[in-house]
Amino acid sequence: MQAEAALSSHTSVRKVIPIIPYSVKGRYRNVKSIILNIAFAIYFFLPWMPWENDSGAGQAILLDIQHSRFYIFNLVLFPQDLMVLLGILVFAAILLFVSAAMFGRIFCGFFCFQTLWTDAFRFIEKWIQGEAQAQKRLRNAPWSAKKIALIASTHALWLLLSFATALTFTLYFADAGKLLGDIFAGQAAIAAYITISVLTSTTYVAAGFAREDICFVACPYGKFQGVMQDPSTVTVIYDRARGEGVKGRQAPTAQLKTPQSRQEQEFGDCIDCNYCVNVCPTGVDIRKGFQIGCISCGLCVDACNNIMDSVKLPRGLIRFDRDENIKETDQGMKRWSRIKRGGYMSMLAASAIFTWHLASSLEPYTAIVEQGRQPLVTQLSDGSLRNRYQVRITNKTGERETYHIQTSGLPEGSFRGWQRIVVPAGKSYTSDFSVSLAGPMAARTNRFSLTITPEKQPGAAKTQEMSFFAK
Repeated sequence: MQAEAALSSHTSVRKVIPIIPYSVKGRYRNVKSIILNIAFAIYFFLPWMPWENDSGAGQAILLDIQHSRFYIFNLVLFPQDLMVLLGILVFAAILLFVSAAMFGRIFCGFFCFQTLWTDAFRFIEKWIQGEAQAQKRLRNAPWSAKKIALIASTHALWLLLSFATALTFTLYFADAGKLLGDIFAGQAAIAAYITISVLTSTTYVAAGFAREDICFVACPYGKFQGVMQDPSTVTVIYDRARGEGVKGRQAPTAQLKTPQSRQEQEFGDCIDCNYCVNVCPTGVDIRKGFQIGCISCGLCVDACNNIMDSVKLPRGLIRFDRDENIKETDQGMKRWSRIKRGGYMSMLAASAIFTWHLASSLEPYTAIVEQGRQPLVTQLSDGSLRNRYQVRITNKTGERETYHIQTSGLPEGSFRGWQRIVVPAGKSYTSDFSVSLAGPMAARTNRFSLTITPEKQPGAAKTQEMSFFAK
C-alpha cells in the first residue's frame, strides 16, 4: 500500500513506490490553492511592480548587493541599518517557532516553498497525465509514443516553471527590465547565469522528484517541531475513540449503513476506506497518531469529511484540534497552556514592535568623522600645529542634499576645508579638512565640537566631539 511505503523506515521503498496523492475537494484544499495562487502572483510580479519612493529605485523590492543597499517599498536599508534587517529576521524566526508551538506544522502544509512548488508541479502532472489512477496506469504501461509524449510534456513544463522561478529570483537583485535583457543577450554577469542554473536544477529535482523526501530527510524544521508540540498545539488529529469504537473500524456493510447500527454493534465511525492516506502528500496514515511526516496540510481532513458526508456520519473524525480536547487533561495543565500561548504571542508582539521601531527611526543620513593618524600632529612653518580629519557622509534619502559643517570651540579661521558638501541621493561623499592652531591656543585646546546639518532637515543635525592633539 502507498501508506506502508511512505511509513517504511527503508528509504529506498519510497523511491521505488513514489507517492501519487489522490485529488480531494474541500475547505483546506481551497485554502491551499488560494495561498498557492497568491504566493506565485506575489513572487513573479514583485520584481516588475513599479514603486515610486524616496530612494528613486523604481522597483518595489530591490536587493542591490552591488551598491550595498536593500529597497523594500519605502524602506531603504544600508549596511549601517543592519539592526533593522536583523530585527526582520528575528521576527520571522520567532513567528516560525510560535506557529510551530501553537499550530504545529501549519507553515509546512500551507506556506513552505517546497510545498507550494511541489503542489504546482503536481497540478502540471495532473493536467497532462490525469488523476492519480491514470498516472499509476501510465507508469506501469509499456513505453509508447503516447507515454513518451505525456511524460516529456510534463518534464518540459516542470523545467519551464523551474527556469521561470530561477530567473525571477535573479530579478530581485538588479533592475528587472535591464537584467532580463542582459540575460537573454548574453551580457549579464556570470553570477546571474550560475544562480539561474543552480536554482533551475534544484527546483526541478526538489519539486519534481524529491518531494516528500525533502520533508522526511532534508528539512530540519520537521525535526524540532516535534519537540515544540504539546497537548495545547492545534494540529491534525484523528479522534481514535470515535473512529475505532469498541470493535474497531469496519466498512459500511448492509448491516452497518446507519450511524445507529454502527453504534449499536460497537463499531467506530471510521470505515477504513484509506482515503485520508491516499490524499496525503507525504503518505502518512494519521490514524496511527502523530508522525514526523505529517505537514498539517489538512487534506486528510477534507477527505474524511467527504466520506463522512457520503455515509451520513458526523464530520470531524479527523480535524484540526488540540490533543487536550481529545484526551482528559487536568485543569492545571490547561491553565499552563493558556499562559504559554499568551507568552508566545507577547514575544511575537514585542519582536514586531522592536522591528517597527527600528525601521521607523532610521536616520536620513550617516556621518562618520575620523582623525588622520599619520601623523597626528604636523608643525607648520609659522609654528602652528595642524590636525587632519576626514568626514564621510552617506545620503540615505531619495533627493540631493546639502550638508553644512560647523565647528565650535575653535578660533575663527582655524578650520580649513569644505563647509558645504552636496551629496546626491543614495551616495556617499568623503571630504578632508584640517584644524590649525597657534602654539599657545593648541596647548589650551583638547576638544572641539563638529556639527553636520542637512539643509532640508535641519532637525536631523548631528554634533560630534572631536579631539585635538598638540603633541
